[in-house]
Amino acid sequence: MEIKVDDKNSTSNAEEKVPLLKDAPVPEPAEENKTFVQSAISQTFKSTAHLAKLLPTGTVLAFNLLAPIFTNQGHCDPVSRFMTAGLVAICGMSCILLSFTDSFKDCKGNICYGFATYRGLWIIDGSTNLAPELAGKYRVRFIDFMHALMSVSVFGAIALFDQNVVSCFYPTPSTEMQEVLTSLPVGIGVLCSMLFVVFPTTRHGIGFPLSID
Repeated sequence: MEIKVDDKNSTSNAEEKVPLLKDAPVPEPAEENKTFVQSAISQTFKSTAHLAKLLPTGTVLAFNLLAPIFTNQGHCDPVSRFMTAGLVAICGMSCILLSFTDSFKDCKGNICYGFATYRGLWIIDGSTNLAPELAGKYRVRFIDFMHALMSVSVFGAIALFDQNVVSCFYPTPSTEMQEVLTSLPVGIGVLCSMLFVVFPTTRHGIGFPLSID
């Protein structure tokens, strides 16, 4: 009489010894093939985010807060388009004017703000006066005009990259116009970043970091 040995246990033991993923190749993440527009948009985010630090904080905050409201989330009628144009113009003028402001600490340690003039610093509230030997340090210079031009250019780039603003003025842009609206902020960001490095500012005006002096 033959005795048959049940080989189920041996089979299960053999299966346990075999790894589930024996020499299975690890799938490599597929490389994302970014188009020119996607790469430009990513570069614009990095450039404008970095350059926005060189703009007055209040101006950028006001624009980012009011732009979606004035543009009605990009769906503009003639009235909202006029309001959006006014917002862009006022914020641009603010960037220019605040580039000529500076600050200092008086004898009591209070921060005083003023506008740079050819004679020195004109204190806004008139609470104190600068000594004649210190007034020359705050006189307006040619580099102030360069920084004003660069500041308004950077703000223009930020405004152009805002989809609500672009949709308000260009609801259905052509292919050529779309390329311009995508590439122009990148060009402005690269150019102004180099100019800000070559010609750094020493002023600490309204909306900018305060001086430690």
